Amino acid sequence: MRPARPNDLQTLYEMAKLTGGGFTNLPADRDSLQAKLERTDQALSRKEDILEDELIVMVLENAETGQVRGTCQMFTQVGQTWPFYSYRLGVLSQNRRELGRTFRAEMLSLTTDLEGSSEVGGLFLHPRERAEGLGLLLARSRYLFVRQHRGRFGDRILAELRGVIDEAGGSPFWDGLAGRFFGMSFQEADDFNAIHGNQFIADLMPKHPIYTAMLPESARAVIGLPHPNGRAAMRMLETEGFQHAGYIDIFDGGPTMTAPTDSLRTIAQARDVTLAAVNAAKGKKVLIATGKLKDFRCCYGFVMAEEDDTATLDSESAALLDLEVGDRFVMVGR
Repeated sequence: MRPARPNDLQTLYEMAKLTGGGFTNLPADRDSLQAKLERTDQALSRKEDILEDELIVMVLENAETGQVRGTCQMFTQVGQTWPFYSYRLGVLSQNRRELGRTFRAEMLSLTTDLEGSSEVGGLFLHPRERAEGLGLLLARSRYLFVRQHRGRFGDRILAELRGVIDEAGGSPFWDGLAGRFFGMSFQEADDFNAIHGNQFIADLMPKHPIYTAMLPESARAVIGLPHPNGRAAMRMLETEGFQHAGYIDIFDGGPTMTAPTDSLRTIAQARDVTLAAVNAAKGKKVLIATGKLKDFRCCYGFVMAEEDDTATLDSESAALLDLEVGDRFVMVGR
């Protein structure tokens, strides 16, 4: 794993065309992707380790071929350029003593509760590479990057999962709710959002709560559910420490997972160690990272760690990360 460079544009564009739609952070639009790469370069050129509104794109590179086979993104502070909208699922309870009954109504409220959080997203692995733990490498490398640059990220971190999309590329949630207020299909709205942001939703959507009982069953059935292809990603997030706190995406109804940044398993369990020796590939397979900003690198490696915060690393990983005896690196168990 490494930060993306301007010359990764074509590869990212080719991967974006494989997502199947509904993947807002990775649109198949060259100008949007180019803008993301420019923002990444600007963020990584800044030396001050303080929180600002930035985007960092990372890529998974095959060390042998040089091919980019996956990507992920980090937004350091959402809701600064324009509001960060979510629906919050809540319940209104009303008791009628005369009837001896309590009525509970589920409601969706448009909210900006998550403004100021950091966000991880845009994770995509090439379909031919979905094996051998590469998805975990993509996901968890982001948290090691956050740990290496803690001052640049907020105290809460979120991840939006793509909601349920039907075989025709439509969204039952969009069709049952937002689509009724807009003269465009889900695909059109999603493409517009990917390029221009979702401010138009707030401008045109009703501001009062939406009672879910008034939605069609097709829309109610997918509220808070991830796309079938995103279930594994949801499990990875839960293992990391994320929880679904009732926030959902305003477009497709997918779940928004949140967690305190410092409580994430990868961040909390990572250790800084000194390379004491390099040997053949033996030891425990762990995630290792080194470097900062444009020099950040992360990969799997075989490590034998000692109690005095020194470790022995396999020669292949040491060469890949350009580590020599006496250098410091970060490690965390799988």
